[in-house]
Order: sequence, then structure tokens, then C-alpha cells
Amino acid sequence: MRKYSLKNFKKRILNVIFWSVISAAFIGPGTITTATQAGASYGFDLLWAFVFSTFACLLLQEASARIAINSGMNLGQAIATKFQNKTTRQPILLLIIGAIILGSAAYEAGNILGSVEGLKLIFDIPQFYLVTGTGILALISLSLRSVNTIAKFMGFIVIFMGITFITTAIFIEPPFMEVLEGSFMPHIPRDPAAGLLVLGLVGTTVVPYDLFLGSGVLDKKQTIGEMRFGISIAIILGGIISMAILIVGTIIEGELSFVALGDALTQKIAPWAVPVFAFGMFAAGFSSAITAPLAASITAKSLFEKENNNKWKTQSLYYKLVWFSILVVGLLFGYLEVEPIPAIILAQALNGLILPFISIFLIFVINDTKLMGKNGVNGWISNFFMAIIVWITLILGFSNILGAVSKAATISNYAKFASVEIVSILSLLLSISIFVSVYKMRKRNEAII
Repeated sequence: MRKYSLKNFKKRILNVIFWSVISAAFIGPGTITTATQAGASYGFDLLWAFVFSTFACLLLQEASARIAINSGMNLGQAIATKFQNKTTRQPILLLIIGAIILGSAAYEAGNILGSVEGLKLIFDIPQFYLVTGTGILALISLSLRSVNTIAKFMGFIVIFMGITFITTAIFIEPPFMEVLEGSFMPHIPRDPAAGLLVLGLVGTTVVPYDLFLGSGVLDKKQTIGEMRFGISIAIILGGIISMAILIVGTIIEGELSFVALGDALTQKIAPWAVPVFAFGMFAAGFSSAITAPLAASITAKSLFEKENNNKWKTQSLYYKLVWFSILVVGLLFGYLEVEPIPAIILAQALNGLILPFISIFLIFVINDTKLMGKNGVNGWISNFFMAIIVWITLILGFSNILGAVSKAATISNYAKFASVEIVSILSLLLSISIFVSVYKMRKRNEAII
């Protein structure tokens, strides 16, 4: 009995480490930049946004993994199957892979730049050598033959990253009641920038390519219970790490920069806090620098591979070309010494445009009884919460477009506020229409089955 319990405990721990690949993917320089900006600008007031986005990430990732277990297909394969023999199939698949590759490339630029910025906080080495060293390490990691090996490797990086960020946050000694209030009492400060920053915090946690990555690396022999345990612990841990980063950001005064963050850590804690946080930042950037290209390859493989098609095997030329191209884009931005913070913010904006698009496809697949079986589809409570998440992600996407238009034209504050209200209402109506379509689809399929 004792041996069985020990074996079971070890299996659960390895399961959590495996699923930490999801946390490794969404905790990158984008999370660090957005979270520290939120902490520096609004203190603990926006912690609740991470609580919400962690819940949203868990719900969507669980659905994506459940698709793989129940249907035997990952999310990309399920989407391809759903639109099989339809004239819209090829345009839809090209649109999805284009969006994922574009988003992954944008993230990769921020990942490389962010990991290098972490190293620059403690090493006085020219950026060229830091970028080259990071690129070589990423290349070696991506060349590993087993995707599961890469996932477990990322899990250990997340553990290291969590220890560094959480330790730093604890030594800051934040007021417990303010942290508690900020976490569970939603509040948006009266500042036009605050609303968009909340959406950015959601966008940096619920990453579109993560949905393909999670279902792509999953061992389909896992039971639903094993998957839910591992994925829940891993994502909740990722949410706690993100909240710790926001707490660290509260010590920054003035304009956000990584140098200012290093100075604040030295003054608030001690000089040793800088290398601890810097290594955590490098780990965040490096882990995401591996998962972004990996997710792009997995997505392309799942959408375009056919039975007995060797072109898209894990070690095939096509598969390697996808992740290699994404890695090269990131390294190019690093060699050009592009300013990291604007590049990272741009990646978040692109994420905001892609996320609702991918979420909608996920909703239709998880409610398709032909793919999932009658007992595998979503319950209506899960669908209700997904409706809220889709609504928020639609607002996120439309607001990024609105923000770009606002910068290009002189718009009054009243007009901006009215535009946000209109976007919210339109997003709500679109979300309702999507779920009406889902309801009708389920009724039709159930009648056939």
C-alpha cells in the first residue's frame, strides 16, 4: 500500500511538471512587462485580473486537452476534421496557421529580447554574445527528439522561475490585506489606460498558441482526472507566479524600465535581489523562446499532416523549418537591439487580435458531439463561463484595434469612452450569436446520433 501511494505521488508530481509547459509558455517577458507596469502604475488594484485570467486559461486549456483525450486528436486536427469536405476548410486552416505563426513570431521577438535583458541586469557582456548564447541553447532544446522531454524540461524551468519570483515578492513584504483586496475585489481605476492594461493582463495569460501546444504535447493515454489534476496545479502555479511579478512591480517609481526595476530591488531588498530576479526573467524568456516555436510547429503539423504522411513527423524537415523560422525571427530582433518593452507590448496587441478568433473555434469543437461523443461535450455551466471568456477576449481584440485607431487620429476622451461601450455591447451580441449557433449545432447532431 505504501509503495503504491509513493508511486502514485511520484506520478502526480511528474504530471504537474509535464503540464508546467503551459505555465512556461505564458510566463514570459510579456507577462513580466505587463505585470510590472500594472504594479508600478496601480499598486495591488489589478491583481484580480490575474485571478480571472488564470481561471480563463484553466477553463480553455482543460477543454483543449479534453478534446485530445476524447477524440484522439489535438485541437488543430479536430478543427481540420470538423471542416473536412467543406469549401471553407483550406482558407480557415491557412488563416489559423497564419495567425499562430504571426503571433508566435511576435512573441519570440519579445522572448529573446526579454531573456537577454534579464542577463544584462547582471552581466556586462555585449548583446550580440548574449543573443547568440540564448539562441544556441534554444536550438539545442528544440532539437530534442521527444516533445514530452521538452515539456518536462520546461517544467523544471518553471519551478526555478517560480522560486525566484515568489521569493522576491515575499522579501518585499507586501501588505497582506491590500494583496487580498486587490485579488478578490475587481476594481478598475479611473484612468483610460487602466482598462486596456486589464485586458493586457488577460491577454498575456491566455495565450492562443498555448491551446494548440497543450493538446499537442498531451499523452492521450492520460485519464480526464489525471489531466485535470496536472493542468490545474500547473496553471494555478503560473497564476501565482504572475501575481508575484505584479507585486514586485509595485516598488518601481517613475517610468518602467528593467534598469529602474533593478535599482528598486536593490533599494527595497538588497543587491542580491537583482540577480535572483534577473535569472527568473531569463528563465521566463528562455522557456517561452522554446515553447513559441514548438507551438507553431505542432499547430502546422496538426493542421496539414495526413495519414501516412512523413513530411510532418517531429523530426521531419517541414516540422523543423517552422520552429527554426520562428527562432530566427526572435534572434534577428535581438541582434538588431530593438527596444524590448515596445516590442513586447506589440506582441501583446497581436495576441489580443488572435485570441478571440482561436477561442471561437475551440468552442465549436468542444461542443461537437460528432467529434467528442455525447458524453464528452461541454456541460452548459462550462459553456456559460466560456461565453463570458469569449466576450472578454472579443473586447480585448476589438479594443486593440480601437487603440491603434485612436493613436492614428485625434479622438476626445468622451469618444474613446463611448467607443469602448459600443465595443463591449457588440462583443456581447456576437458572443450570444456564437452560442446560439453552438446550441443549434448540438441539437442537430444529437438528433442524428
